[in-house]
Amino acid sequence: MLDVSVSYNRYKFIGHEFLTWLWFVMENQPDTIPSAAPSVGTVALQIGNRIVFERRIGNDALESVVIQGDDAGLEEGMLALKKGALVTEINLVLRVGEWRWQFTLQGESLHLKQIKLPETGPVETPDDVEGAVLERMALFETITHTVDGLFRQFVLDRTSDNWMSVTLPRLKAWISR
Repeated sequence: MLDVSVSYNRYKFIGHEFLTWLWFVMENQPDTIPSAAPSVGTVALQIGNRIVFERRIGNDALESVVIQGDDAGLEEGMLALKKGALVTEINLVLRVGEWRWQFTLQGESLHLKQIKLPETGPVETPDDVEGAVLERMALFETITHTVDGLFRQFVLDRTSDNWMSVTLPRLKAWISR
């Protein structure tokens, strides 16, 4: 049995492939993004204000490219992909109906950070506290359900026969355009 740290380092590329695939899906197949709350409305997912790429150079060197800013172009990111980099961290904006979430997803651990939830009503009385906590938990759950659904979709695609014959060629064509 592998030590946890050995397994973590050996398989962290899966999360990086996931985030790279996710960018591809958001640009080319946005209608395939699973809905975390279908009763609420249409789901839209887009890149937020930060994306990080990493590429291994030789055995020890690691090259990182960080693109950030609200109006930053992603041309440098596409160039990083062409050179063999993968997305290692991505800031995402999730819209469900009129609601808007923003969060950062790290590839190697699927850790969520810098989470901004939609605005909720004010807590005016002590009796409102429980409802406010439950509402915030439900808002957090929307993010986790979305990420879980996307990762499930990625794993099914990555482990299918279509990965090598359909998805990977499309991904490579998107990168080389």
